[in-house]
Amino acid sequence: MPLLTMRLISINSGKAGPLFANQHLDRTVVMSGIKKSSISNIDQASPVDINALGVIGDEQADLTVHGGIEKAIYVYPREHYPFWNALLLRELKTPFDLQPGAMGENFTITGLLEADVFVGDTLQIGDLEFIVTKLREPCFKFNAKMRYKGAAKAMLQSGHCGWYMRVITPGKLMAGNAINLLPGKQETSIADQVRAIMKREMQGDLWD
Repeated sequence: MPLLTMRLISINSGKAGPLFANQHLDRTVVMSGIKKSSISNIDQASPVDINALGVIGDEQADLTVHGGIEKAIYVYPREHYPFWNALLLRELKTPFDLQPGAMGENFTITGLLEADVFVGDTLQIGDLEFIVTKLREPCFKFNAKMRYKGAAKAMLQSGHCGWYMRVITPGKLMAGNAINLLPGKQETSIADQVRAIMKREMQGDLWD
């Protein structure tokens, strides 16, 4: 278990809108809800309504692969942000200072990483409860959002994927709340899922 205090540091939301996908050979513009910004953070900890489908007011463009009960909340650790700032600086030759929501996540957290979280674990945050369901698998839209064609591949290779959660107890939540992890069966961690995908896709090209 990490030594850092486990805490929710930002709740993020966004509307679906056009995303220029010039990194994808077959598409130029697609709709996406990946562009999110903080609506509650440590400096301005406003209460946010959470229901069974996630953050009220947040949108997803393609409900066949995003959102829904099993992927209502996307969580991402703040600890990975320096990795992305450094990678994008190296690849794009431009300084980056990515802010919470930049990965398309609803919850930016600290003190909890993919190796510590297992499918079926319960996260208690404030008065709300969530169940961990699966890792996030990035697609070409993530490449377009980051303006780097290797972003999805880098996310999986690094293991810095984050994870989805199902909402068990809805209600109001604000940034700053501590996170309490209640272990489930702990048979498959999010890091285990990442490794399984990488092994399965070794002979294919997952990132076309």
